[in-house]
Amino acid sequence: MKTMPGDVPVRTGTETIARSMIAVCVAAAVCGGWGSVDGAIPGQAAGGALAGDRPRVIVSTDIGGSDPDDCQSLIHLLLYADVLDLEGIVASPPGKGRLRDILEVLDTWEADYGNLVRHAPSYPPADALRQIAFQGAVNAAPPAGWSRATDGSRHILRCARRPASRPLWILVWGSLTDVAQAVHDDPSIVAQIRLISIGSWNTHMDPAARNYLYRDHPNLWWIESNSTFRGMYVGGRQDGSWGNLTFVQQHVRGHGALGRLFFEKKADIKMGDTPSLLYLLRGDPDLPESPHWGGRYAKTDHSDCFWTDHPEERLKEQAFAGARTVSRWRPDILSDWMRRMDRTLPKQSAQPAQ
Repeated sequence: MKTMPGDVPVRTGTETIARSMIAVCVAAAVCGGWGSVDGAIPGQAAGGALAGDRPRVIVSTDIGGSDPDDCQSLIHLLLYADVLDLEGIVASPPGKGRLRDILEVLDTWEADYGNLVRHAPSYPPADALRQIAFQGAVNAAPPAGWSRATDGSRHILRCARRPASRPLWILVWGSLTDVAQAVHDDPSIVAQIRLISIGSWNTHMDPAARNYLYRDHPNLWWIESNSTFRGMYVGGRQDGSWGNLTFVQQHVRGHGALGRLFFEKKADIKMGDTPSLLYLLRGDPDLPESPHWGGRYAKTDHSDCFWTDHPEERLKEQAFAGARTVSRWRPDILSDWMRRMDRTLPKQSAQPAQ
């Protein structure tokens, strides 16, 4: 059992993993009512946004903080905005992440928009994206796990309260500060949201918000990735143009304003937050224990709604539990992203879109 900072332990590899269809059905019933046991094909990542699903998504990001990979991940996410209903982008702790850093990426998006929209008319224009970008908290939560509402937490509430037949997926790339605030201000939204959080260092930066959600809201549908996400840049195929450096040099740099900004922020692939999106792109989002581009997760004894890094030794990448459930898909992930980067190029330069 691994203990994170704060008063609530995070169970990882010692629990029995619930694999049966009965367990999946119970989870669907307890955690908001969405879900099906159909469509899980062993060894494949079936379903997802690239197969025609259209998830509702909010991103909470510490973009502009100490790690430039949030900028990388936001650029990557926007290239898939034609298959998402993107409802919000919130600047959250830790560090110096601010709304202005989101707007920098959206300005860059605008520069490439003419080329992009030729391939997918459903890409949102920059002005529409600016209207759903908000500043959240700038400091970690106090010991209670919540404090005062922010523009970001209020927007999460607005989106979660909208009548909808689909859940609202909240992808947390920084601390859980604004999500915890929104849930505190209206606990009823727990039935409407699904949370995928990139933990590890982000949890250390605001343990109170994380512990509040874990302790007081056991029915919150939640995947917490503390090490699985590292399969984005550790392991998998790394030879030739598949390497973290070489892929960016050959398939990102020189690809529009977005490619230029990506390279300026960081010259190689890290994108540790991107598996939260990859989970929705390929794989059945109702079944965390089945294969997804963004990983396969294990249930713990915390609740029927909580999953985390898979403890099986064979699924480690180096020392990182579960990371191989992401890295195994590296050629598929990068090949698809490469084609989308080509959409930023002028018509005469672009490869055919797929």
